[in-house]
Amino acid sequence: MEVALLVVIFILIIALQVPPLVKKKMWRELVAFSVLLLIGMIYSFGLALKIPLPNPARAVEAVFAPLTNLIQKALT
Repeated sequence: MEVALLVVIFILIIALQVPPLVKKKMWRELVAFSVLLLIGMIYSFGLALKIPLPNPARAVEAVFAPLTNLIQKALT
């Protein structure tokens, strides 16, 4: 049930977003949209199918933690 609902939602998103991008020949935006949508689809279907997935917040934290520490040290 959840997977079918996800399919309908993603088809609706694609139907609403892709035609204007193609009509305006916004190819870079279409590629960026497609990549981000694909990442979202993979993650959404993984969650719906109860596949253990990594927490994306941890990846963001790993990237920005050194920068945060550097800024904190500079301010103290």
